[in-house]
Amino acid sequence: MESRSRTRGERGIVGDMTEEPFRPLVRTQSDLEQLWRRLMSPLGFSSHSVWMIVIDDDRPVPQIMEIVEAAEAPGEEDAVAFARVLEHLAQPGLRFAFLRSRPGGGRADSCDRAWARALHEAGRRSGAAIDVVHLAHDHDVLPIAVDDLLAEPA
Repeated sequence: MESRSRTRGERGIVGDMTEEPFRPLVRTQSDLEQLWRRLMSPLGFSSHSVWMIVIDDDRPVPQIMEIVEAAEAPGEEDAVAFARVLEHLAQPGLRFAFLRSRPGGGRADSCDRAWARALHEAGRRSGAAIDVVHLAHDHDVLPIAVDDLLAEPA
């Protein structure tokens, strides 16, 4: 059983409960990229989603949340909604990692950057620590650099 579902019908299927949870150390952006590569393998997506992992004391909590139907660029209300969720979850020692997945390939497009910007804004509003947002598409997993978000108008 792969580590993530491909279709809505497969999302309720749980892997072998005797397996040791995958909880590598995540101290650098490179560590986080490797974590996302493992969780999103094999690559290939039929829809647009945003994924969230909670990192507690440099180790991911063995649970991943998928926010589906994220094809459109987020609005102001999306950043506010994410900020409210993060306010309830944020605690000392916790960080939040997000990844946007979509079909296709290439570099981060304006919609990917809009999602990354909204997620960082949600972290700022809530006081939650947000790691570098990543993008996964049919061919690769890559970070969406904060510098790229600052250089582009919202």
